[in-house]
Amino acid sequence: MEKRSSAASRLLAALALVAAVIVVVGVVATAMNSDSSSKGGEHSSEPAHKQKKQRTKAKTYTVESGDTLTAIAHKTGVPVAEILALNPEVDPQILIAGQTLQLK
Repeated sequence: MEKRSSAASRLLAALALVAAVIVVVGVVATAMNSDSSSKGGEHSSEPAHKQKKQRTKAKTYTVESGDTLTAIAHKTGVPVAEILALNPEVDPQILIAGQTLQLK
């Protein structure tokens, strides 16, 4: 009789493990869906990645430590290509904190 209860215990343990994995996958999937749906911030008919950011009214931007051209473009709403066109002397790989960039 010892073997039967041992086999039943093993089967129940395997089923419990499978059930636990299914629950974890369900929770993670639900969490990921709620995160992606709340990232837009605003309720709009347009997807979040298609909403245009308002351009800054400032004419210049002072580079802060750790800034990249992409980060500056996101902060100001001015495309990277436009920042580079307005600042031909700037090396996009080497931005120096305190450096002033033209935005208009």
